[in-house]
Amino acid sequence: MSEFTPELAAIIRTYVDADPVLAQIIPGLDGAGRVVEAMVKPAPTSFFVWRSWVFKDEIMQNGFDWTLVDNLTVGKARIWDWLFSNTNMTCNPSKVNVRAGIDECWKGTTAMLAQRAVIYTHLKRNANILEWLLATGTGTIDNPANMRFEGSPGYWEMMKIWPELSD
Repeated sequence: MSEFTPELAAIIRTYVDADPVLAQIIPGLDGAGRVVEAMVKPAPTSFFVWRSWVFKDEIMQNGFDWTLVDNLTVGKARIWDWLFSNTNMTCNPSKVNVRAGIDECWKGTTAMLAQRAVIYTHLKRNANILEWLLATGTGTIDNPANMRFEGSPGYWEMMKIWPELSD
């Protein structure tokens, strides 16, 4: 994710100013806390984003068809392992090349495509308001958006929506 830039802060400020409740918030640390609380609520519409990390166990312990593993070629099995080849055993499905690797592993037969579909259910999630505001992409279940900021900002980061306070 990118850092909390003035550009992102301006997008949030526009949203806050347009919301009749949030627009009444007094700028400052307490107000920033109230904005943070509002921003981490679920997005007002179903808006899907690619997750930035998914544990291998989450995928392989939930709906994964273990009988298909033996049907992978050596190359596909190696790709599958390398996707998670890090200390956390996670992959970052927000990256196009990671999704391409998953697609390469699980293609061909109806069973392999069904396995891919199960895997993809773990790679996306609904966004919160902040993620929805700052995401790029369509945000549909079939074409999730990429997040420019993920999760919840700190109060000091949210203070950046009021640049007039930093003068």
